[in-house]
Amino acid sequence: MSEKPACQRPELADFWDHRFRNGITPWEAGAAPPELRQFVSACAPTAGAAAATQPRRRPRVLVPGCGSAFDAAYLDRQGWQVTALDFSTAAIELARRSVGDSWSGMLLAADFFSFVAAEPFDLIYERAFLCALPRHLWPQYGRRVAELLPAGGQLAGYFFFSEDLRGPPFGILPEQLAALLTPGFVCREDRVVNDSLPVFAGRERWQIWQRL
Repeated sequence: MSEKPACQRPELADFWDHRFRNGITPWEAGAAPPELRQFVSACAPTAGAAAATQPRRRPRVLVPGCGSAFDAAYLDRQGWQVTALDFSTAAIELARRSVGDSWSGMLLAADFFSFVAAEPFDLIYERAFLCALPRHLWPQYGRRVAELLPAGGQLAGYFFFSEDLRGPPFGILPEQLAALLTPGFVCREDRVVNDSLPVFAGRERWQIWQRL
């Protein structure tokens, strides 16, 4: 049997280049979602004398598989130090246009599994990245997020749960996700998402995993 062409293999950049260049992006909302906004708001410093006198370090966040980078742009506007990356050059081209002239973060055409981080991140933001990966790459994902986060760091975002073997999006089961992330992480928050995009509707949860 002949091998599938590159544009039909989601583990390759050509697959995603084809979709971004042809506007086949049902996972793109065009704006930061409510749970992310709530998360950022909850991370804001408490008003008071200490907050007024002590400079606050800007949290360092990695957005893998950033796509058009709407969520990364939102985090940048909130004052976070953002590194957004995608191995699809077509996605990065769109991202450069969507982040705007005020963007102060890093936008990289790079592979999540091999790029070199200058220092650990405080947060890895997950949205439509894990579910874009073929299942044989999941163990590598678990190892990589653990490598990039120090103790106390967080993996937070949207996780797509489904028993359907087709994809992308590739659904994961709760016990499979737990197996990928434990014992290095503990789940601190887990709640239903009620306003998902149609491609994820009814099968998406907002979760926060903390590095131990």
